[in-house]
Amino acid sequence: MSAVKYLALVAGKIKQIAATVTSAGAGDDGKIVALDSTGKLDSSVLPVGIGADTKSLTAYEDLAAGDFVNIFDDSGTVKVRKADASSNAKEAHGFVLAAVSTGAAATVYLEGTNTQRTGLTKGVLYFLSHSSAGSVLVAGSLTTTAGHIVQQIGVAMSTTEISFEPGQTVELA
Repeated sequence: MSAVKYLALVAGKIKQIAATVTSAGAGDDGKIVALDSTGKLDSSVLPVGIGADTKSLTAYEDLAAGDFVNIFDDSGTVKVRKADASSNAKEAHGFVLAAVSTGAAATVYLEGTNTQRTGLTKGVLYFLSHSSAGSVLVAGSLTTTAGHIVQQIGVAMSTTEISFEPGQTVELA
């Protein structure tokens, strides 16, 4: 869709101007805002504290849309990697909604609904699990492997959505 335009009086003349979809800050003062391609307001036009609680972090490894992720210190740089139950050091702190390549900036959602999962059962409580591929979710049957962790992730709202409500981790003996 092309940018929405409006008419404005500029220096005594009527001029057509494109509405702003994203804001660069104070320089966009007074501009009219338009919805983005998803039909929603871009978070850059909202006041601080309103909108999704996200952080932009460098991906330590390739991440797939819907992955639950772990935030960690990589030699003084905060990065993000796939969460998994193989270690207390890899608990889930958030999730990503878009695939990200190693070294690229990942938008990490620290709360909210992960809408990029598949095969979930509505109303079921899910837990973080482990596989060689990284974070997976399990319903009911949990790992009992010593050194692994058990962490509640959240409840499925549909077959593709899970409300992220991370629980405290328990390391198994």
